[in-house]
Amino acid sequence: MPSTITPSEKGYGYANFLTPTFFPLPFSANNKVSCGSCHLPERQFQDDLARAKGVGETARRTMPIAGTAYSPWLFWDGRKDSLWAQALGPLESGVEHGTDRAHVAHLVETHYADQYAALFGSIPPLDQVPDHASPNGVDVVLEEWLSLGETQRDVVNRVFANFGKAIAAFERTIMPESSRFDVYADQLAAGEETSGILTEQEVEGLRLFVGKGECTKCHNGPLFTDNYFHNTGVAEVSGLADDLGRSVGTEQVLADPFNCLGVYSDAGPGDCAELKYLAKAGHEMTRAYKSPSLRGVAGRQPYMHAGQIKTLGEVLVHYNTAPTAPEGHSELSPLKLSAGEVAALEAFLGALDPIAKEGGRP
Repeated sequence: MPSTITPSEKGYGYANFLTPTFFPLPFSANNKVSCGSCHLPERQFQDDLARAKGVGETARRTMPIAGTAYSPWLFWDGRKDSLWAQALGPLESGVEHGTDRAHVAHLVETHYADQYAALFGSIPPLDQVPDHASPNGVDVVLEEWLSLGETQRDVVNRVFANFGKAIAAFERTIMPESSRFDVYADQLAAGEETSGILTEQEVEGLRLFVGKGECTKCHNGPLFTDNYFHNTGVAEVSGLADDLGRSVGTEQVLADPFNCLGVYSDAGPGDCAELKYLAKAGHEMTRAYKSPSLRGVAGRQPYMHAGQIKTLGEVLVHYNTAPTAPEGHSELSPLKLSAGEVAALEAFLGALDPIAKEGGRP
């Protein structure tokens, strides 16, 4: 468990405030975007798009949520260090929810005052707070924020932070479903018969995954991710602004008022080790992006941080050939796998899909 998981994320009584904050529509500029607009439960809480679409189009792919409670860093660049802080980012993004923290606070007061009070205490009066205000806003929204006193800003920030903590409590309940690989691994560990669970090709792919394919350098552990950042030579996307990945995300998480060490965090004295000892990003973090979990990966195309690669087979060819990075230094070197070995790796990755339930759906 990462030290950035704080007491207020552990689900203490949040149940009646969870689904309403994740799925309804009022918390966006156009009343049409919710968290569930991009994180679809029936699609592993992601959206199958190369780049997410909220009130506009983002520059990156929607990441799945399952298991992210165990990640010390959130987003492709790790610019947030907890689920609750991560939940706040899209709300004030001009291309995602497109709203602002003062508006969110007013909506909570209007629609969820009782539920909020039961969890966090009564909302302080917001009658002196304008409808729209944020330090991340532009024009009037920013001017309104700057006109507020410190006490009013703190009230808004606290309601905003608690809103994120309610969403995070729901997200912490989302865990990966069992796969055929899990059945195989469990029975192997128990000394029981494993024949027929995986095909011969899938077993060969597993051997390659932990061996010659070098996949476990980034995709290890129960979630098949090291939750860290790597430059793997992924191509740029024409027309998008330059994206430097973790090298920028490091600066952002350190400056975030909602990080683990901030005044709105519930972390204890022994928490926040990742943030306390976070070193300034060097050249190796230029265009480095977080390794996503490979659970369910075969059904989650397109791939990479901006959907640059369409199919899983093409991803494996990318890692096998190790192209030069457009910027920074790629960690890859050619694997020299045969076509049959690449096919075996792809077969094994398919064994990480959720086991189909009655009706054919995972």
